Amino acid sequence: MISGLPIGAADGGPGPSSQSPLEWKFSQVFGERAVGEEVQDDDIISAIEFDKSGGHLATGDRGGRVVLFEKTDARDQRTRKELEKTDHSVLRHPEYRYSTEFQSHEPEFDFLKSLEIEEKINKIKWCHTVNGAQFLLSTNDKTIKSWKVSINETTLVARCRKVYCNAHAYHINSISTNSDCETYISADDLRINLWNLEVSDQSFNIVDLKPVNMEDLTEVITSAEFHPTHCNLLAYSSSKGSIRLIDMRQSALCDRHTKLFMDVEPAGNRSFLTEIIASISDIKFSRNGRYILSRDYMTLKLWDLNMEASPVATLKVHEYLRPKLYDLYENDSIFDKFECCLNGDGTRAATGSYSNLFRVFETTSGSDEASILEASKSPNRRNATQSSRCGNRLVNFARGRRDTRRGGNEMVGAENGVYDFTSELLHLAWNPAANLIACAASNSLYMYFA
Repeated sequence: MISGLPIGAADGGPGPSSQSPLEWKFSQVFGERAVGEEVQDDDIISAIEFDKSGGHLATGDRGGRVVLFEKTDARDQRTRKELEKTDHSVLRHPEYRYSTEFQSHEPEFDFLKSLEIEEKINKIKWCHTVNGAQFLLSTNDKTIKSWKVSINETTLVARCRKVYCNAHAYHINSISTNSDCETYISADDLRINLWNLEVSDQSFNIVDLKPVNMEDLTEVITSAEFHPTHCNLLAYSSSKGSIRLIDMRQSALCDRHTKLFMDVEPAGNRSFLTEIIASISDIKFSRNGRYILSRDYMTLKLWDLNMEASPVATLKVHEYLRPKLYDLYENDSIFDKFECCLNGDGTRAATGSYSNLFRVFETTSGSDEASILEASKSPNRRNATQSSRCGNRLVNFARGRRDTRRGGNEMVGAENGVYDFTSELLHLAWNPAANLIACAASNSLYMYFA
């Protein structure tokens, strides 16, 4: 056990009993597509992040833009005369309004490698609030920027405070702010760097997986995140399906982990695809810091920091795709990187899937039953129509073998439903203060409440 980590279920997180299932309803949509509307690649959302209070939401897109939303007054918008007739106003679910947007990144050119670097926003992280001003970090593949968003007279204005660059040889896949409110980390395939928020021209390399001979490379870093309350602890995941917890107090270069979490597939079940589907695409700490949620291609896994041997819960997301893994390898879908998120007390988890679907699991029950929702104004439509759409037909959906009877983009899956593998829901976030999920379907931002 790590000193100071919470150990009781009373602190939040999975416990022995199940809860009542949530009834999810549509709340809002921003940037909804019209039927047949062609979406520009630059407009596709590539990052979503709530701040710690849940009062602000940021999205980034492939065009390098950051769009900010703020929570509106959560009370009923009734007239004064109506309110005078009641003793109190009725609270509603959180609603958001467009706040401002700004161009965070432009295309860059790496002259050393003669390579153009896209402006796409990979990650956004909120920092602490100072004197009413909001601060956040945004990054593309190579450059991280710090932004201050404040009110100038009556208008919100975003100003770039710092530019952190020239520290990564490979594409940045993660940034995470520390609970000390002074530092943050950035991670690429082989290295994790520690930055001071106020120092843009210097960082410290704290994890380095690069071997002397690159032919000896066996795994890469896929995601990294600071512990929410212990400023000396952070975790990072790898392409081999492992999660390493490291303590920065042990040495300047954290080449040894404090704990290792890894769910090993039995030898008899292994194939050349085993390592691909075991690769972890995202990790998230629970708010109290006791648990880590990880997402690989097939499952969500919940790890207790005091139990390295095995996850406390394994939630099946894509089990229906197991018979088709070779086809998914051929059409590159097996390399899709889905994000995951936890609610405020760690009792529920959510992650995306195909056909703009996402699933919400209850982590307390020990069951992998999930609510399956569609990113549309009718989130439960899929459940109502799935059983009548295609029976038990299965088709090969390798490249070039789509179900042309359904327009060319839809494919029949083993859950008796039609699935569009070109419409993957990769990015979503859970409001830390309410049962509200924001998710991205192409260029549209949908929100659902329960």
